[in-house]
Amino acid sequence: MGVKIKNLLKIIPKVEPGQRVVIGVDGLSRSGKTTIVREIERHIQEKNILSCVFHIDDYIVERYRRYKTGNEEWYEYYKLQWDVEWLKDNLFKKLKESNELQLLTYDNSLDLQKLHTVKIPDTCLIIVEGVFLQRKEWRNYFDYMIFLDCVRKERFNRESVETQNKIEKFEKRYWKAEDYYMETVSPIEQADLVIQN
Repeated sequence: MGVKIKNLLKIIPKVEPGQRVVIGVDGLSRSGKTTIVREIERHIQEKNILSCVFHIDDYIVERYRRYKTGNEEWYEYYKLQWDVEWLKDNLFKKLKESNELQLLTYDNSLDLQKLHTVKIPDTCLIIVEGVFLQRKEWRNYFDYMIFLDCVRKERFNRESVETQNKIEKFEKRYWKAEDYYMETVSPIEQADLVIQN
């Protein structure tokens, strides 16, 4: 992975003094997004470049807004899991212009969102990691987009045995939403770089 990351850092836009570069690491569930982001962070720290990482799953909404809503499960996951417009206005639009963001971060143990302040340095590589990043509401806020491509079987094998036993949830919720995303957004074709992972 290390060599790949060094090559990757040569490809993504350089962070010039006083500038912020926003890159997205998109990919379906368990495609290796968090791992690659950690590697990027490690390499840029060695170059003394500041980074700011946002994991889109930190900003999901409360359960009552995304489960048992009367909609199909895949729709709840794709359309209701995040407040897409709120994130556009309060995260994506402000990444390059604000030094401080007020974000609603999800607390899983309490099932509620808490206001959280994030400070962004003037010179910074901003990495946003998560699923469905290239949806039309968010795509234009990125300077560079990476998509991690990994076949479903491989991704499912990375789940815990306990999670794999809930295959019906994957079939009704996750996989249908993933198929919808792949068919309507074409993230592989839209990305600046596709990594087979």
